[in-house]
Formats: sequence, structure tokens, C-alpha cells
Amino acid sequence: MKELLYLKDEQLKDLIEKLFVGYREIFSDSKEVLNKYSIGLAHNKVIHLLSMYEGISISELLGRLKITKQSLNRVLKDLIKLEIIEFKKDEQDTRIKHIFLNEKGKKIFDEIFSTQKKRIYEALLNSKSEEVLNFDSVLNKIING
Repeated sequence: MKELLYLKDEQLKDLIEKLFVGYREIFSDSKEVLNKYSIGLAHNKVIHLLSMYEGISISELLGRLKITKQSLNRVLKDLIKLEIIEFKKDEQDTRIKHIFLNEKGKKIFDEIFSTQKKRIYEALLNSKSEEVLNFDSVLNKIING
């Protein structure tokens, strides 16, 4: 643990590169599936969040993605054309729309996820339990500032 007290810029640059390369590799694993449906990483991110937060509102989705309404609108239009999402109005406030993956959308998500989880599963399986717990903890601290 002492070596962490003396992190040098080169070590931090190396960590940032590993995060970047890890992100790139996880998403490159699913590239074939994305190409099959003519969708990209932006669509993948939305599909992933819709699978995790079923019925999320558009404003909540914007907050999670931290993108503009215009960018999200472009992606949602593509997903509507592909017939993989559906909207339902809020029962209390009809101005609010909730977004869901339909059966086709869930199938696409499952295809994407199955390719991505292989790499992560293997890495976690070949790690000690303390390493997995520490890695998760460090990632959460990076995400939450």
C-alpha cells in the first residue's frame, strides 16, 4: 500500500491508458453485433442503460448519459426505426415518457452483453476475491469523484 502514496505521473498515465484500452476492448468485442444491427457505441450505451433501468424517463436517461437532448434524440430515433424500444406515458404526469426495451431490444442487448461479459468474466474469474472487491471499490471512487 505504501507505493500508492508515491504515485508518479507516469503511473497515473499508465492507469488511464489501461482504463481507455479496457473500455475499447470491451466494446470492440461487441462490434460485430453492433454492425449486424447498424448501430454504434452511442446506441449501445442507451440500450445498456435501458436494460438496467427499465422504464427510465428521458430526463433521467439524459442525466445518466450526460449528453445533450439533441444527441439522445438522434439515438432514440434510430432505435425507434429499428423497432427495439417503446415509450409509455407516466400515469401521474402524462408529459413524462418512460422508455423500455421491447422483446427485440432485449434480444439485441443479450447478444451484445454476452460478447462483453466473456472478457470481464474471465478477468474476474482469474483474479483473487480481494482484487475483485478492491477493483470495484476503486472504480466506484473514480466514477463518483
